[in-house]
Amino acid sequence: MFSYALLEPGCYYLIQEKENAPLMMVHISVASDYCMYVCKYGEEEVMEWKKKTDPIFDIIELLSDNVVRDWQEVYNSTQDTYDYEEDEE
Repeated sequence: MFSYALLEPGCYYLIQEKENAPLMMVHISVASDYCMYVCKYGEEEVMEWKKKTDPIFDIIELLSDNVVRDWQEVYNSTQDTYDYEEDEE
């Protein structure tokens, strides 16, 4: 079992918060003495404060800058598609 305290601010990770839960990508935006502001990317983008002691079942990997850049291109193009479809209605 891991905790959010192991994650570095400014980095993107693939994690599994609970056993048998789907993988999610997180970005650690801000770290204070006891908490971290985390952006979670799953079906929806969620931004929330987590205690550094909050458990993480598994830290799959720290994503490289190249992987993050590739993901951002895909994510942004997908968002543009959704925006276009909403405008048609």
